Amino acid sequence: APPFFTKYFCNVEKSDKIKKFTVLGVLFLLPITVYLFFASGVNNFGKLPILTENVSDIKNFTSLEGPSVQLENHITVLGFFGKDVESKKANAFNLAHKIYKKYYQFQDFQFIIVIDENQKEEALQLKEKLKEIEDPKNWKFVFASEDEVQEVFHSLKSNYSLDKNMSSPYVFIIDHDNNLRGRDEDKDEDEGVLFGFDARDYSEINNKMDDDIKVIIAEYRLALKKYNSNREI
Repeated sequence: APPFFTKYFCNVEKSDKIKKFTVLGVLFLLPITVYLFFASGVNNFGKLPILTENVSDIKNFTSLEGPSVQLENHITVLGFFGKDVESKKANAFNLAHKIYKKYYQFQDFQFIIVIDENQKEEALQLKEKLKEIEDPKNWKFVFASEDEVQEVFHSLKSNYSLDKNMSSPYVFIIDHDNNLRGRDEDKDEDEGVLFGFDARDYSEINNKMDDDIKVIIAEYRLALKKYNSNREI
C-alpha cells in the first residue's frame, strides 16, 4: 500500500486505541470518584443523629437586630458568647470563614449567638467586622436573663457547661424541629458522643463541623424534594 494510506490507517488505529482507553478510564474512575465524594463526610450523607429532642426555643429572647428570632423551622448554629464577646472574636471568625461563608445563602440557615444585654455594642462591632468575610445578615445576636439562658443551655443535655461569663467555646447544630444534632459515635471523644464543636479549634470546624452541616443540609434538601414531589402527585 502507498505510504499515505499506511500512515492514514496507522493514525486511525492509534486514535481508536486512545478512544478505547479513554472510555475504559472514565468507566473505571467515575464510580471511584462518586464513592469518594459521598464518603467524604463521616456520616456519608445519611441522617445526622439526633442527640437531644425539644431544645428550648429562644423566641422570647430579645434580638439585637429587632425582629424576634427562633430555632423552629431553621437550621441553626447556636453559640453562647455571654458577657465577653471580645474574647470570642477568633471563634466567630473561624465559624464565619469555614461554615457561614459556605452555607449562609441556604434557605433557613442561621447563626444565633446568645450574649449578655450589656454586650450589645461589642456584638454590633463584631457584626461589622464579620462584613469583611461575608454579609452577616444571618448572624442573629439575642439576649435574655441568666436563668433563661441557662434553661436553653441545659435543654441541650450536653456534657458541657457555661463558664462564669455565661459563655462557651462550643457551638451546636439545631434542626428545624428543635433537635440537637451531632455524632453519637466519635472516635476522638472519650465518651463517644460529640454534642457540639469547639469553635477555637480551626481543624474541628473545618473538618467535623463542615461535614455535619453538609449532611444536615443534604438531608433537608432530600426531604424538601420528597415533599414537593408528593404535592405534585
